[in-house]
Amino acid sequence: MALTQVIPALPVTSVASAIACWTQRLGFSVAHQDGGFAVLIRDEAVVHLWQSDDDGWRVRPSDDLATSPVVSGAETFLAGTASCRIRCTSSSDLDAIHAELSASDVLHPTDTGAPAETPYGAREVNALDEDGNCITFFFWE
Repeated sequence: MALTQVIPALPVTSVASAIACWTQRLGFSVAHQDGGFAVLIRDEAVVHLWQSDDDGWRVRPSDDLATSPVVSGAETFLAGTASCRIRCTSSSDLDAIHAELSASDVLHPTDTGAPAETPYGAREVNALDEDGNCITFFFWE
């Protein structure tokens, strides 16, 4: 048995709005969209987006919280709580991604103006989608 690929599935409040961010600012293209679900690709990277738009948890009676749990799995508070890592093929590709994302104004607020060096030997660039999901592009020899 061999595992070959991981495809992250990120919660977003609106798939249509997230698609605009991912295509216009992060450089992905849409491979599939169906209602509250989308498959996005860039080169060999694949990301799934799923709509997390259930606001019903906000209107539960406060005296009934124990018998009315949050259970749909698509609550709005889930959007922006996920992250994924996307491997680049070279250090120079990571530098190019950093420049591209900087121009698109999606870099994480902690960005220092260049890819970060990690203690475990990777170089990383962190970006945020419009919901706040963290997308880390990295190169690791």
